[in-house]
Amino acid sequence: MAPSEKLLRRLAGVNPTAAFFVALVLLLAGLFLPGIVGAALLIVLAAGAAGLTFTTWPVQAPATRVVRLLLLVVLLVAALAKAL
Repeated sequence: MAPSEKLLRRLAGVNPTAAFFVALVLLLAGLFLPGIVGAALLIVLAAGAAGLTFTTWPVQAPATRVVRLLLLVVLLVAALAKAL
């Protein structure tokens, strides 16, 4: 079994509710914590979202790809604004 296939199988086993709450906590902490700490959390969240987006890229519809890329850009802009 290829390493990418192992990763996909492992991700498929993640509880969606738990993943949602972890992402929500990271987002809220990133938005409410000051300065570089908040920016770092937003960058961690963006990196995880980017990893998932590009891992599942081949099976996404074009409209879904556009929405996910826009959300990644918004998240990165928020992190940059937080850092400055």
